[in-house]
Amino acid sequence: MYVADSRSSKAPVAPAETRPGRREAADGRRTAARAAVPGTVVALGVVSLVTDVSSEMVSAVLPLYLLTGLGLSPLGFGLLDGIQNGFSAVVRLAGGHLADRRGRDGTPRHKAVAAVGYGLSALSKPLLLLVHTVPLIGAVLAVDRTGKGLRTAPRDAMISLATEPSHRGRAFGVHRAMDTAGALFGPLAAFLVLRTAGGPLLADGGQQQGYHAVFAVSACVAVLGVLVLLLFVPNRPAGAEAGEGPAAHPRLRDGLALLRIPGLRRLTVCAVLLGLTTVSDSFLYLLVQRRLGLATEYFPLLPLGTAGAFLLLAVPLGALADRIGRRRLFLAGHGVLLLAYGLLLSPLDGPAVVGCVLLLHGAFYAATDGVLAAAAADTVPAGQRGAGLALVGTGQALARFACSLMFGALWSAVGGTTALTWSALALAGCVTGAAFVLREPATAIATTTTATNDPEAHP
Repeated sequence: MYVADSRSSKAPVAPAETRPGRREAADGRRTAARAAVPGTVVALGVVSLVTDVSSEMVSAVLPLYLLTGLGLSPLGFGLLDGIQNGFSAVVRLAGGHLADRRGRDGTPRHKAVAAVGYGLSALSKPLLLLVHTVPLIGAVLAVDRTGKGLRTAPRDAMISLATEPSHRGRAFGVHRAMDTAGALFGPLAAFLVLRTAGGPLLADGGQQQGYHAVFAVSACVAVLGVLVLLLFVPNRPAGAEAGEGPAAHPRLRDGLALLRIPGLRRLTVCAVLLGLTTVSDSFLYLLVQRRLGLATEYFPLLPLGTAGAFLLLAVPLGALADRIGRRRLFLAGHGVLLLAYGLLLSPLDGPAVVGCVLLLHGAFYAATDGVLAAAAADTVPAGQRGAGLALVGTGQALARFACSLMFGALWSAVGGTTALTWSALALAGCVTGAAFVLREPATAIATTTTATNDPEAHP
């Protein structure tokens, strides 16, 4: 309790500007805020920020590079876009499983597995300079997504293990905000590099120096992210949970057996259900660009709207999830995405509409990305945190892989607007179904009570 709260009501009152209790209370609030977000979370946030600058530089120009420069069809692009999610899903389980295994000193290998993942993603960036055909580009993207799949579960496990259970929503929000700062700077950096190096690739397959410059700068930034991880992230974060597990060498099927936990099983089912109707960012930006008729050189700036909203809302929505319930906010976020689809399909037009669509898109990520990880962490024993988070992430990634394939096929068959209409209707149905799956008794306040390591304690 703060000093200002514990004073007797009969004590003499000092002037507001000299009242020591108020000053001590403010200091106490700042200390509590720092305790809610440990240094490990901040260090991992810096790693994610730097790495996301690198990744988003490539992601911002890749749709135009493939569709305009290489003449790829929407169906072919859907396949490649799905590969990014599919390969990540294939290895995510392995990443979580390997991270939970302990070394000779009894320390989990979260940092080591995460470092391998970040290293693979860094390696893929210069490879883009050497490949110029769709199959080879797909292989390079598979390497990049393999790295992302390996690192995601160990990184989120380190965040959850270093943070008090009651503050996990805020901690994940801080991390995702820093991660999104990279997503904000990445497209801007790609835009500046393209303008400096000679502009985007011509439709007839002409100059490619602009894209090559983006890939080269991206590779250098990715290496910096790996160095920050190795030098500044502790191997064993000091936090609320020791992370003791049932065995030093858990088997992969032990991780799959976590689906017997009711809370984790429900979250995984809902992540899959909603992922099947979540249109990929690249397709959404292409729809926005074609509706406005924007020049191709401005296409890399569209993700800035999403990233800006995500950056501003990640921390407050993470803290809100700690208060009202993480699963509840996760569902509300998909409702916000449905509003974005409806606005994009409406007869309204103009830059203001596009700005609202991107704002809603960013709010969707702020209400779902870190919130889902925090909700999953509440249901899994500390010693199997990596495997449990990987299960939920794998289900979601595989579902989004399938969605990319289906949406690309629909776009090729009936057009982008009709495909988005069908996706919006399906999303509305899936949100309703997920609300039924995640329903909980009125007396349950699981996300606002002190979490335990008993998986059955979380419905």
